Amino acid sequence: MSQKSYCEECVHYLYDEDYEEYICEVNLDEDEMVRFLSGSLEGCPYYRLDDEYAVVRKQGL
Repeated sequence: MSQKSYCEECVHYLYDEDYEEYICEVNLDEDEMVRFLSGSLEGCPYYRLDDEYAVVRKQGL
Protein backbone atom coordinates (compact mmCIF):
# COMPACT_ATOMS: atom_id res chain seq x y z
CA MET A 1 0.00 0.00 0.00
CA SER A 2 1.44 3.40 -0.90
CA GLN A 3 2.01 6.04 1.76
CA LYS A 4 -0.68 8.25 0.25
CA SER A 5 -3.42 5.61 0.37
CA TYR A 6 -2.18 4.55 3.81
CA CYS A 7 -2.55 8.12 5.10
CA GLU A 8 -5.98 8.60 3.54
CA GLU A 9 -7.39 5.92 5.87
CA CYS A 10 -5.86 7.45 9.02
CA VAL A 11 -7.80 9.33 11.67
CA HIS A 12 -5.03 11.99 11.78
CA TYR A 13 -5.40 12.86 8.07
CA LEU A 14 -7.79 15.81 8.07
CA TYR A 15 -8.93 18.51 5.67
CA ASP A 16 -7.45 21.94 6.46
CA GLU A 17 -9.77 24.68 5.23
CA ASP A 18 -7.02 27.34 5.41
CA TYR A 19 -4.74 25.41 3.03
CA GLU A 20 -7.65 23.77 1.17
CA GLU A 21 -5.98 20.35 1.27
CA TYR A 22 -5.64 17.31 3.47
CA ILE A 23 -2.83 17.27 6.03
CA CYS A 24 -1.54 14.99 8.73
CA GLU A 25 -2.07 16.64 12.08
CA VAL A 26 0.57 14.53 13.87
CA ASN A 27 3.67 16.55 14.71
CA LEU A 28 6.60 14.37 13.62
CA ASP A 29 10.03 15.13 15.01
CA GLU A 30 12.84 15.92 12.56
CA ASP A 31 14.14 12.34 12.35
CA GLU A 32 10.66 10.88 11.81
CA MET A 33 9.93 13.44 9.09
CA VAL A 34 13.16 12.58 7.23
CA ARG A 35 12.32 8.85 7.37
CA PHE A 36 8.75 9.52 6.23
CA LEU A 37 9.74 11.73 3.29
CA SER A 38 12.51 9.37 2.19
CA GLY A 39 10.11 6.42 2.22
CA SER A 40 12.22 4.45 4.70
CA LEU A 41 9.54 4.52 7.40
CA GLU A 42 8.03 1.01 7.26
CA GLY A 43 4.80 1.98 8.97
CA CYS A 44 3.66 5.14 10.65
CA PRO A 45 3.78 4.67 14.43
CA TYR A 46 0.85 7.09 14.77
CA TYR A 47 -1.43 5.42 12.21
CA ARG A 48 -4.90 4.71 13.51
CA LEU A 49 -7.67 3.54 11.22
CA ASP A 50 -10.44 6.11 10.86
CA ASP A 51 -13.24 3.71 11.79
CA GLU A 52 -16.26 5.90 12.41
CA TYR A 53 -18.43 2.84 13.14
CA ALA A 54 -16.24 1.50 15.99
CA VAL A 55 -18.35 3.24 18.65
CA VAL A 56 -21.57 1.87 17.18
CA ARG A 57 -20.18 -1.68 17.25
CA LYS A 58 -19.16 -1.26 20.91
CA GLN A 59 -22.66 -0.07 21.85
CA GLY A 60 -24.12 -3.27 20.41
CA LEU A 61 -22.15 -5.47 22.86
